[in-house]
Amino acid sequence: MHVLLRSLSRFVLAAALLAGGAAALAQASAASSPAASSAVSAFRIEPADAAWYAALPKDAEAATQAWLARLPAAARAQSDAYFEGGYWLQLWNFALGLVVAALLLWTRPSTALRDVLQRRLRWRPVSDAVYGAAYAAAGWVLSLPLTIYQGFVREHAYGMATQDFGAWFGEQLVSVAVAMIMTALFTTILYAVLRRAGARWWWWGALTSLALLVVLLVLSPVYIDPLFNTYKPVSDGVVKHEVLALAKANGVPVDNVYEFDASRQTTRVSANVSGFLGTAAVRLNDNLLNRASLPEIRAVMGHEIGHYTLNHMAKMLWELCVLVTLAFAFAAWAMQRLLASHGERWRIGGVADVAALPLLMAVFSVCAFIGTPVLNTMVRMQETEADYFGVNSSREPLGMAEAMLKLVEYRKADPGPLEEVIFFDHPSARHRILQAMRWREQMGESGALPLMAPQPAAAAASAP
Repeated sequence: MHVLLRSLSRFVLAAALLAGGAAALAQASAASSPAASSAVSAFRIEPADAAWYAALPKDAEAATQAWLARLPAAARAQSDAYFEGGYWLQLWNFALGLVVAALLLWTRPSTALRDVLQRRLRWRPVSDAVYGAAYAAAGWVLSLPLTIYQGFVREHAYGMATQDFGAWFGEQLVSVAVAMIMTALFTTILYAVLRRAGARWWWWGALTSLALLVVLLVLSPVYIDPLFNTYKPVSDGVVKHEVLALAKANGVPVDNVYEFDASRQTTRVSANVSGFLGTAAVRLNDNLLNRASLPEIRAVMGHEIGHYTLNHMAKMLWELCVLVTLAFAFAAWAMQRLLASHGERWRIGGVADVAALPLLMAVFSVCAFIGTPVLNTMVRMQETEADYFGVNSSREPLGMAEAMLKLVEYRKADPGPLEEVIFFDHPSARHRILQAMRWREQMGESGALPLMAPQPAAAAASAP
Protein backbone atom coordinates (compact mmCIF):
# COMPACT_ATOMS: atom_id res chain seq x y z
CA MET A 1 0.00 0.00 0.00
CA HIS A 2 2.90 2.41 0.61
CA VAL A 3 3.86 1.98 -3.06
CA LEU A 4 0.33 2.94 -4.03
CA LEU A 5 0.39 6.04 -1.82
CA ARG A 6 3.78 7.05 -3.20
CA SER A 7 2.49 6.74 -6.78
CA LEU A 8 -0.58 8.82 -5.93
CA SER A 9 1.58 11.50 -4.34
CA ARG A 10 3.93 11.58 -7.33
CA PHE A 11 1.02 11.93 -9.74
CA VAL A 12 -0.45 14.91 -7.90
CA LEU A 13 2.98 16.33 -7.01
CA ALA A 14 3.94 16.41 -10.69
CA ALA A 15 0.88 18.56 -11.27
CA ALA A 16 1.79 20.78 -8.33
CA LEU A 17 5.33 21.39 -9.61
CA LEU A 18 4.04 22.24 -13.07
CA ALA A 19 1.49 24.60 -11.52
CA GLY A 20 4.30 26.61 -9.96
CA GLY A 21 5.36 27.85 -13.37
CA ALA A 22 1.83 28.99 -14.11
CA ALA A 23 1.62 31.00 -10.88
CA ALA A 24 3.72 33.82 -12.31
CA LEU A 25 1.35 34.06 -15.26
CA ALA A 26 -1.66 34.39 -12.95
CA GLN A 27 0.08 37.07 -10.88
CA ALA A 28 0.99 39.00 -14.02
CA SER A 29 -2.60 38.79 -15.22
CA ALA A 30 -3.87 40.10 -11.89
CA ALA A 31 -1.42 42.98 -11.98
CA SER A 32 -2.55 43.99 -15.46
CA SER A 33 -6.27 43.74 -14.64
CA PRO A 34 -8.20 46.85 -15.74
CA ALA A 35 -9.91 47.01 -12.36
CA ALA A 36 -8.37 49.48 -9.96
CA SER A 37 -9.13 50.17 -6.33
CA SER A 38 -12.01 52.38 -7.43
CA ALA A 39 -13.73 49.43 -9.15
CA VAL A 40 -15.47 48.43 -5.93
CA SER A 41 -17.41 51.68 -5.81
CA ALA A 42 -17.71 52.30 -9.56
CA PHE A 43 -20.90 50.32 -10.03
CA ARG A 44 -23.66 52.34 -8.47
CA ILE A 45 -27.05 53.13 -9.97
CA GLU A 46 -29.12 55.83 -8.34
CA PRO A 47 -32.65 54.59 -7.57
CA ALA A 48 -35.46 56.17 -9.55
CA ASP A 49 -38.28 58.09 -7.91
CA ALA A 50 -41.99 58.21 -8.69
CA ALA A 51 -41.50 61.18 -11.02
CA TRP A 52 -39.01 59.22 -13.15
CA TYR A 53 -41.41 56.30 -13.51
CA ALA A 54 -44.28 58.67 -14.34
CA ALA A 55 -42.20 60.24 -17.11
CA LEU A 56 -41.13 56.89 -18.60
CA PRO A 57 -42.21 56.84 -22.28
CA LYS A 58 -44.90 54.37 -23.34
CA ASP A 59 -42.96 53.49 -26.49
CA ALA A 60 -40.91 50.37 -25.76
CA GLU A 61 -37.77 51.46 -27.60
CA ALA A 62 -37.75 54.91 -25.99
CA ALA A 63 -38.44 53.43 -22.55
CA THR A 64 -35.56 50.97 -22.95
CA GLN A 65 -33.21 53.83 -23.78
CA ALA A 66 -34.39 55.64 -20.66
CA TRP A 67 -33.59 52.60 -18.50
CA LEU A 68 -30.13 52.18 -19.99
CA ALA A 69 -29.45 55.90 -19.59
CA ARG A 70 -29.64 55.38 -15.82
CA LEU A 71 -26.38 53.43 -16.02
CA PRO A 72 -23.50 55.82 -15.23
CA ALA A 73 -20.55 55.76 -17.63
CA ALA A 74 -18.25 54.37 -14.92
CA ALA A 75 -20.66 51.53 -14.20
CA ARG A 76 -21.00 50.68 -17.89
CA ALA A 77 -17.21 50.72 -18.33
CA GLN A 78 -16.69 48.43 -15.33
CA SER A 79 -19.38 46.01 -16.46
CA ASP A 80 -18.03 45.86 -20.02
CA ALA A 81 -14.47 45.31 -18.82
CA TYR A 82 -15.51 42.53 -16.47
CA PHE A 83 -17.65 40.67 -18.98
CA GLU A 84 -15.29 41.09 -21.94
CA GLY A 85 -12.43 39.85 -19.79
CA GLY A 86 -14.44 36.67 -19.43
CA TYR A 87 -14.06 36.06 -23.18
CA TRP A 88 -10.32 35.71 -22.69
CA LEU A 89 -10.80 33.56 -19.61
CA GLN A 90 -12.80 31.10 -21.70
CA LEU A 91 -9.84 30.84 -24.04
CA TRP A 92 -7.28 30.50 -21.23
CA ASN A 93 -9.34 27.83 -19.47
CA PHE A 94 -9.67 25.89 -22.72
CA ALA A 95 -5.95 26.19 -23.45
CA LEU A 96 -5.03 25.21 -19.91
CA GLY A 97 -7.24 22.14 -20.14
CA LEU A 98 -5.39 21.03 -23.26
CA VAL A 99 -2.04 21.67 -21.59
CA VAL A 100 -3.07 19.57 -18.57
CA ALA A 101 -4.15 16.73 -20.88
CA ALA A 102 -0.90 16.94 -22.86
CA LEU A 103 1.22 16.85 -19.71
CA LEU A 104 -0.61 13.82 -18.37
CA LEU A 105 -0.35 12.02 -21.72
CA TRP A 106 3.28 12.78 -22.55
CA THR A 107 4.75 12.31 -19.06
CA ARG A 108 4.91 9.13 -17.00
CA PRO A 109 3.07 9.87 -13.70
CA SER A 110 -0.37 9.16 -15.18
CA THR A 111 0.40 5.75 -16.68
CA ALA A 112 2.72 4.85 -13.80
CA LEU A 113 -0.16 5.44 -11.41
CA ARG A 114 -2.43 3.28 -13.56
CA ASP A 115 0.13 0.45 -13.52
CA VAL A 116 0.59 0.55 -9.75
CA LEU A 117 -3.15 0.72 -9.14
CA GLN A 118 -3.85 -2.26 -11.33
CA ARG A 119 -1.10 -4.30 -9.65
CA ARG A 120 -2.02 -3.39 -6.10
CA LEU A 121 -5.80 -3.14 -6.43
CA ARG A 122 -6.89 -6.31 -8.14
CA TRP A 123 -10.48 -5.26 -8.67
CA ARG A 124 -10.55 -2.98 -11.72
CA PRO A 125 -13.48 -0.74 -10.63
CA VAL A 126 -11.54 0.24 -7.49
CA SER A 127 -8.35 1.05 -9.40
CA ASP A 128 -10.39 3.05 -11.93
CA ALA A 129 -12.07 4.98 -9.13
CA VAL A 130 -8.75 5.88 -7.49
CA TYR A 131 -7.30 6.93 -10.85
CA GLY A 132 -10.35 9.12 -11.50
CA ALA A 133 -10.02 10.81 -8.12
CA ALA A 134 -6.30 11.39 -8.69
CA TYR A 135 -7.03 12.81 -12.14
CA ALA A 136 -9.49 15.30 -10.63
CA ALA A 137 -6.95 16.29 -7.97
CA ALA A 138 -4.15 16.73 -10.52
CA GLY A 139 -6.34 18.86 -12.77
CA TRP A 140 -7.35 21.03 -9.82
CA VAL A 141 -3.75 21.58 -8.75
CA LEU A 142 -2.62 22.39 -12.28
CA SER A 143 -5.38 24.92 -12.79
CA LEU A 144 -5.16 26.42 -9.28
CA PRO A 145 -3.25 29.61 -10.23
CA LEU A 146 -5.83 30.49 -12.87
CA THR A 147 -8.63 29.53 -10.49
CA ILE A 148 -7.23 31.86 -7.81
CA TYR A 149 -7.03 34.73 -10.26
CA GLN A 150 -10.42 34.09 -11.82
CA GLY A 151 -12.39 33.23 -8.69
CA PHE A 152 -10.70 35.35 -6.02
CA VAL A 153 -8.38 38.09 -7.28
CA ARG A 154 -10.57 39.21 -10.16
CA GLU A 155 -13.86 39.02 -8.24
CA HIS A 156 -12.40 41.17 -5.46
CA ALA A 157 -10.93 43.62 -7.96
CA TYR A 158 -14.39 44.19 -9.42
CA GLY A 159 -16.07 44.44 -6.03
CA MET A 160 -18.21 41.31 -6.24
CA ALA A 161 -16.51 38.99 -3.72
CA THR A 162 -17.02 39.15 0.05
CA GLN A 163 -14.82 36.29 1.36
CA ASP A 164 -11.26 36.51 2.57
CA PHE A 165 -8.79 34.11 0.99
CA GLY A 166 -8.98 31.55 3.80
CA ALA A 167 -12.76 31.17 3.54
CA TRP A 168 -12.63 31.13 -0.25
CA PHE A 169 -9.86 28.52 -0.37
CA GLY A 170 -11.70 26.40 2.17
CA GLU A 171 -14.63 26.19 -0.20
CA GLN A 172 -12.28 25.30 -3.04
CA LEU A 173 -11.06 22.35 -1.00
CA VAL A 174 -14.64 21.22 -0.51
CA SER A 175 -15.21 21.63 -4.26
CA VAL A 176 -12.23 19.49 -5.19
CA ALA A 177 -13.29 16.83 -2.69
CA VAL A 178 -16.72 16.70 -4.32
CA ALA A 179 -15.09 16.65 -7.76
CA MET A 180 -12.84 13.77 -6.77
CA ILE A 181 -15.80 11.72 -5.54
CA MET A 182 -17.89 12.47 -8.61
CA THR A 183 -15.00 11.82 -11.01
CA ALA A 184 -14.20 8.55 -9.25
CA LEU A 185 -17.82 7.45 -9.68
CA PHE A 186 -17.96 8.59 -13.30
CA THR A 187 -14.67 6.90 -14.17
CA THR A 188 -15.63 3.62 -12.51
CA ILE A 189 -18.97 3.33 -14.29
CA LEU A 190 -17.86 4.71 -17.64
CA TYR A 191 -14.83 2.47 -18.04
CA ALA A 192 -16.76 -0.59 -16.87
CA VAL A 193 -19.15 0.13 -19.73
CA LEU A 194 -16.39 0.87 -22.25
CA ARG A 195 -14.62 -2.44 -21.57
CA ARG A 196 -17.79 -4.33 -22.47
CA ALA A 197 -19.14 -2.15 -25.29
CA GLY A 198 -16.64 -2.92 -28.05
CA ALA A 199 -16.75 -0.85 -31.23
CA ARG A 200 -19.98 0.93 -30.21
CA TRP A 201 -18.40 2.25 -27.03
CA TRP A 202 -19.24 5.83 -27.96
CA TRP A 203 -22.98 5.07 -28.01
CA TRP A 204 -22.98 3.37 -24.64
CA GLY A 205 -20.64 6.01 -23.25
CA ALA A 206 -23.11 8.74 -24.19
CA LEU A 207 -26.01 6.89 -22.53
CA THR A 208 -23.97 6.32 -19.39
CA SER A 209 -22.89 9.96 -19.17
CA LEU A 210 -26.45 11.21 -19.58
CA ALA A 211 -27.71 8.82 -16.90
CA LEU A 212 -25.05 10.06 -14.49
CA LEU A 213 -26.01 13.66 -15.35
CA VAL A 214 -29.60 12.97 -14.31
CA VAL A 215 -28.38 11.50 -11.02
CA LEU A 216 -26.28 14.62 -10.43
CA LEU A 217 -29.26 16.90 -11.14
CA VAL A 218 -31.30 15.02 -8.54
CA LEU A 219 -28.59 14.93 -5.87
CA SER A 220 -27.00 18.36 -6.27
CA PRO A 221 -29.74 20.58 -4.73
CA VAL A 222 -30.22 18.17 -1.83
CA TYR A 223 -26.68 17.10 -0.95
CA ILE A 224 -24.11 19.31 -2.71
CA ASP A 225 -25.50 22.86 -2.55
CA PRO A 226 -25.85 22.78 1.27
CA LEU A 227 -22.11 22.14 1.54
CA PHE A 228 -21.52 25.76 0.50
CA ASN A 229 -24.54 27.68 1.80
CA THR A 230 -27.10 27.52 4.58
CA TYR A 231 -30.70 27.23 3.45
CA LYS A 232 -33.55 28.29 5.71
CA PRO A 233 -37.20 29.24 5.24
CA VAL A 234 -37.94 32.86 4.42
CA SER A 235 -39.60 34.58 7.37
CA ASP A 236 -43.37 34.72 7.24
CA GLY A 237 -44.55 37.91 5.61
CA VAL A 238 -45.40 39.59 2.35
CA VAL A 239 -42.38 38.32 0.38
CA LYS A 240 -42.94 34.69 1.32
CA HIS A 241 -46.69 34.99 0.71
CA GLU A 242 -46.27 36.59 -2.72
CA VAL A 243 -43.57 34.19 -3.95
CA LEU A 244 -45.34 31.09 -2.63
CA ALA A 245 -48.63 32.18 -4.20
CA LEU A 246 -46.86 32.78 -7.52
CA ALA A 247 -45.26 29.33 -7.36
CA LYS A 248 -48.45 27.47 -6.48
CA ALA A 249 -50.46 29.36 -9.10
CA ASN A 250 -48.07 28.06 -11.74
CA GLY A 251 -47.94 24.44 -10.67
CA VAL A 252 -44.73 24.30 -8.60
CA PRO A 253 -45.31 21.62 -5.91
CA VAL A 254 -43.82 23.43 -2.91
CA ASP A 255 -45.07 24.55 0.50
CA ASN A 256 -42.21 26.85 1.48
CA VAL A 257 -39.74 29.41 0.16
CA TYR A 258 -36.07 29.27 1.14
CA GLU A 259 -33.28 31.81 1.32
CA PHE A 260 -29.57 31.06 1.26
CA ASP A 261 -26.64 33.12 2.50
CA ALA A 262 -24.90 33.95 -0.78
CA SER A 263 -23.77 37.27 0.68
CA ARG A 264 -21.00 35.42 2.52
CA GLN A 265 -19.44 34.80 -0.91
CA THR A 266 -20.66 37.44 -3.36
CA THR A 267 -22.71 40.59 -3.89
CA ARG A 268 -24.61 39.12 -6.86
CA VAL A 269 -28.36 38.71 -6.75
CA SER A 270 -29.79 35.37 -7.79
CA ALA A 271 -32.61 32.90 -7.27
CA ASN A 272 -33.69 29.55 -8.62
CA VAL A 273 -36.54 27.11 -8.67
CA SER A 274 -34.52 23.93 -8.72
CA GLY A 275 -35.18 20.26 -8.44
CA PHE A 276 -35.88 17.25 -10.56
CA LEU A 277 -37.98 14.12 -10.04
CA GLY A 278 -39.73 15.34 -6.90
CA THR A 279 -37.06 17.59 -5.39
CA ALA A 280 -38.52 20.99 -6.35
CA ALA A 281 -37.55 23.96 -4.18
CA VAL A 282 -38.00 27.73 -4.49
CA ARG A 283 -34.83 29.49 -3.34
CA LEU A 284 -33.73 33.15 -3.23
CA ASN A 285 -30.35 34.41 -2.17
CA ASP A 286 -30.15 36.96 0.63
CA ASN A 287 -28.68 39.57 -1.72
CA LEU A 288 -31.92 39.57 -3.70
CA LEU A 289 -33.95 39.87 -0.50
CA ASN A 290 -31.77 42.70 0.83
CA ARG A 291 -31.21 44.68 -2.36
CA ALA A 292 -34.46 44.34 -4.31
CA SER A 293 -37.97 45.69 -3.88
CA LEU A 294 -41.02 43.44 -3.82
CA PRO A 295 -41.92 44.09 -7.50
CA GLU A 296 -38.37 43.13 -8.50
CA ILE A 297 -38.53 39.94 -6.44
CA ARG A 298 -41.89 39.04 -7.97
CA ALA A 299 -40.51 39.58 -11.47
CA VAL A 300 -37.35 37.55 -10.82
CA MET A 301 -39.24 34.70 -9.21
CA GLY A 302 -41.79 34.70 -12.02
CA HIS A 303 -38.86 34.12 -14.38
CA GLU A 304 -37.42 31.31 -12.24
CA ILE A 305 -40.81 29.65 -11.83
CA GLY A 306 -41.12 29.84 -15.61
CA HIS A 307 -38.12 27.54 -16.00
CA TYR A 308 -39.88 24.93 -13.87
CA THR A 309 -43.35 25.32 -15.36
CA LEU A 310 -42.05 25.26 -18.94
CA ASN A 311 -40.13 22.01 -18.23
CA HIS A 312 -36.85 23.58 -19.28
CA MET A 313 -34.72 21.05 -17.42
CA ALA A 314 -36.33 18.10 -19.20
CA LYS A 315 -36.11 19.86 -22.56
CA MET A 316 -32.46 20.70 -22.00
CA LEU A 317 -31.74 17.07 -21.16
CA TRP A 318 -33.22 15.98 -24.49
CA GLU A 319 -31.11 18.56 -26.31
CA LEU A 320 -28.04 17.40 -24.41
CA CYS A 321 -28.80 13.83 -25.46
CA VAL A 322 -28.13 14.88 -29.05
CA LEU A 323 -25.06 16.98 -28.25
CA VAL A 324 -23.44 14.43 -25.93
CA THR A 325 -24.00 11.64 -28.45
CA LEU A 326 -22.41 13.76 -31.18
CA ALA A 327 -19.50 14.55 -28.85
CA PHE A 328 -18.91 10.85 -28.14
CA ALA A 329 -19.13 10.05 -31.86
CA PHE A 330 -16.51 12.72 -32.55
CA ALA A 331 -14.42 11.34 -29.68
CA ALA A 332 -14.55 7.86 -31.24
CA TRP A 333 -13.26 9.24 -34.53
CA ALA A 334 -10.59 11.46 -32.98
CA MET A 335 -9.32 8.99 -30.39
CA GLN A 336 -9.00 6.19 -32.92
CA ARG A 337 -6.62 8.33 -34.96
CA LEU A 338 -4.74 9.82 -32.03
CA LEU A 339 -4.21 6.49 -30.32
CA ALA A 340 -3.14 4.87 -33.60
CA SER A 341 -0.40 7.47 -34.03
CA HIS A 342 0.58 8.22 -30.40
CA GLY A 343 -0.92 5.47 -28.24
CA GLU A 344 2.30 3.47 -27.99
CA ARG A 345 4.35 6.52 -26.93
CA TRP A 346 1.65 7.45 -24.42
CA ARG A 347 1.61 3.82 -23.16
CA ILE A 348 -2.19 3.67 -23.58
CA GLY A 349 -3.74 0.40 -24.71
CA GLY A 350 -6.98 1.78 -26.19
CA VAL A 351 -10.09 3.79 -25.41
CA ALA A 352 -11.03 1.38 -22.58
CA ASP A 353 -7.68 2.04 -20.83
CA VAL A 354 -8.38 4.35 -17.89
CA ALA A 355 -5.14 6.24 -18.66
CA ALA A 356 -6.93 7.49 -21.79
CA LEU A 357 -9.22 9.60 -19.59
CA PRO A 358 -7.13 12.79 -20.07
CA LEU A 359 -7.37 12.32 -23.86
CA LEU A 360 -11.13 11.77 -23.69
CA MET A 361 -11.57 14.92 -21.60
CA ALA A 362 -9.38 16.90 -24.01
CA VAL A 363 -11.51 15.82 -26.97
CA PHE A 364 -14.67 16.75 -25.08
CA SER A 365 -13.21 20.16 -24.21
CA VAL A 366 -12.58 20.79 -27.92
CA CYS A 367 -16.21 19.90 -28.66
CA ALA A 368 -17.46 22.17 -25.88
CA PHE A 369 -15.25 25.07 -26.96
CA ILE A 370 -16.29 24.86 -30.60
CA GLY A 371 -19.91 24.37 -29.60
CA THR A 372 -19.99 27.34 -27.20
CA PRO A 373 -22.28 29.45 -29.44
CA VAL A 374 -24.66 26.50 -29.83
CA LEU A 375 -24.79 25.80 -26.09
CA ASN A 376 -25.19 29.50 -25.29
CA THR A 377 -28.01 29.85 -27.82
CA MET A 378 -29.84 26.84 -26.35
CA VAL A 379 -29.72 28.37 -22.87
CA ARG A 380 -30.46 31.88 -24.11
CA MET A 381 -33.64 30.71 -25.86
CA GLN A 382 -34.89 29.17 -22.63
CA GLU A 383 -34.03 32.33 -20.70
CA THR A 384 -36.05 34.37 -23.20
CA GLU A 385 -39.03 32.07 -22.75
CA ALA A 386 -38.71 32.36 -18.97
CA ASP A 387 -38.61 36.17 -19.28
CA TYR A 388 -41.91 36.15 -21.18
CA PHE A 389 -43.40 33.79 -18.62
CA GLY A 390 -42.07 35.88 -15.73
CA VAL A 391 -43.51 39.19 -16.83
CA ASN A 392 -46.85 37.57 -17.74
CA SER A 393 -47.18 35.81 -14.39
CA SER A 394 -45.86 38.59 -12.16
CA ARG A 395 -47.24 41.49 -14.26
CA GLU A 396 -44.24 43.52 -13.10
CA PRO A 397 -42.51 44.99 -16.19
CA LEU A 398 -40.94 47.80 -14.17
CA GLY A 399 -39.74 45.35 -11.55
CA MET A 400 -38.26 43.17 -14.29
CA ALA A 401 -36.41 46.10 -15.86
CA GLU A 402 -35.13 47.28 -12.48
CA ALA A 403 -33.81 43.79 -11.71
CA MET A 404 -32.05 43.66 -15.08
CA LEU A 405 -30.10 46.81 -14.19
CA LYS A 406 -28.72 45.00 -11.15
CA LEU A 407 -27.51 42.14 -13.34
CA VAL A 408 -25.43 44.61 -15.37
CA GLU A 409 -22.93 44.44 -12.51
CA TYR A 410 -21.53 41.27 -14.09
CA ARG A 411 -23.14 41.08 -17.52
CA LYS A 412 -22.52 43.54 -20.35
CA ALA A 413 -25.64 45.63 -20.94
CA ASP A 414 -25.59 46.28 -24.67
CA PRO A 415 -23.40 43.94 -26.75
CA GLY A 416 -23.26 43.69 -30.52
CA PRO A 417 -25.52 41.07 -32.18
CA LEU A 418 -22.71 38.61 -33.03
CA GLU A 419 -21.11 39.13 -29.61
CA GLU A 420 -24.38 38.20 -27.93
CA VAL A 421 -24.82 35.05 -30.04
CA ILE A 422 -21.32 33.78 -29.29
CA PHE A 423 -20.70 34.76 -25.68
CA PHE A 424 -24.04 35.32 -23.93
CA ASP A 425 -25.90 32.43 -22.31
CA HIS A 426 -28.58 34.93 -21.19
CA PRO A 427 -30.15 37.72 -23.25
CA SER A 428 -28.49 41.07 -22.74
CA ALA A 429 -30.02 43.67 -20.44
CA ARG A 430 -31.10 45.69 -23.47
CA HIS A 431 -33.08 42.79 -24.93
CA ARG A 432 -34.62 41.81 -21.61
CA ILE A 433 -35.66 45.35 -20.70
CA LEU A 434 -37.03 45.88 -24.22
CA GLN A 435 -39.08 42.70 -23.85
CA ALA A 436 -40.56 43.97 -20.57
CA MET A 437 -41.26 47.39 -22.04
CA ARG A 438 -43.03 45.84 -25.05
CA TRP A 439 -45.27 43.95 -22.64
CA ARG A 440 -45.96 47.21 -20.80
CA GLU A 441 -46.67 49.07 -24.05
CA GLN A 442 -49.07 46.43 -25.37
CA MET A 443 -50.81 45.52 -22.11
CA GLY A 444 -51.03 49.07 -20.79
CA GLU A 445 -49.83 47.98 -17.35
CA SER A 446 -46.79 48.96 -15.34
CA GLY A 447 -47.29 46.94 -12.16
CA ALA A 448 -46.25 48.36 -8.81
CA LEU A 449 -43.55 51.01 -8.75
CA PRO A 450 -40.27 49.25 -7.76
CA LEU A 451 -39.15 52.12 -5.55
CA MET A 452 -36.25 51.27 -3.28
CA ALA A 453 -37.42 51.97 0.25
CA PRO A 454 -34.94 52.66 3.05
CA GLN A 455 -35.63 49.11 4.26
CA PRO A 456 -35.56 46.60 1.41
CA ALA A 457 -37.82 43.64 0.84
CA ALA A 458 -36.06 41.43 3.38
CA ALA A 459 -37.13 43.79 6.12
CA ALA A 460 -40.71 43.52 4.85
CA ALA A 461 -40.52 39.75 5.02
CA SER A 462 -41.61 39.81 8.65
CA ALA A 463 -44.33 42.40 8.10
CA PRO A 464 -47.93 41.21 8.55
